[in-house]
Amino acid sequence: DVWFAYNDEDWVLKGISFKVEAGQKIAFVGHTGVGKSTIINLISRYYDIQKGQILVDGVPVEDWKLRDLRQGVSTVLQDVFLFTGDIAQNLDMHAGLSEEKMQQALVVSEAAGFVEELGGLKAPVTEQGLNFSTGQRQLLSFGRAIAHDPAILVLDEATAHIDTNTEELIQKSIENISQGRTSIFIAHRLSTIQNCDIIFVLDDGQVAEQGTHEELYAMNGIYTELVKAQVKE
Repeated sequence: DVWFAYNDEDWVLKGISFKVEAGQKIAFVGHTGVGKSTIINLISRYYDIQKGQILVDGVPVEDWKLRDLRQGVSTVLQDVFLFTGDIAQNLDMHAGLSEEKMQQALVVSEAAGFVEELGGLKAPVTEQGLNFSTGQRQLLSFGRAIAHDPAILVLDEATAHIDTNTEELIQKSIENISQGRTSIFIAHRLSTIQNCDIIFVLDDGQVAEQGTHEELYAMNGIYTELVKAQVKE
């Protein structure tokens, strides 16, 4: 029963309730501005809610040490940020990860192939990672997320900028990195989420529909509209 507003009582979320079991893959979909990214920010407690309660492993988020809570959640955003240095530094982020762990993360995220061609973990990264293609930057961001072995993986519109040629590789990478961990998708591109255990459709700050892709499509409601609109695109 979570209520949240950035300003006074201009509610972005209005009595939202849902439960995610450990290891499940779930997704939030809906039109722009319905509160999808807000939910992600609240799980990692970047804002405090006004009413209701958010529990992670049965513990209210405000009772978690912030460092522990945020270490348990890896978020991959639509706009990938890579900094000047080398690939190892971009994966490690001062965590002291072993080379073996970083190498394994590159394999799982389908980035090992092109990284090897460029010289491995010591391959240079220029400012903002502009020496890589958009797809390569995205795969590296998946590698970075998974190298830190999060209990919860969040992909926030992570495939929005990807061209069709790269999409197959990205989908394979997403499938690999979400194995065995709780995964939360916010997706505009619905092909990313068709295999999720539960899809929550948000509308006007509330959960309007929920179910699998097939169940929701059969309802002929908001989700069906979103799918049909995308097919036309």
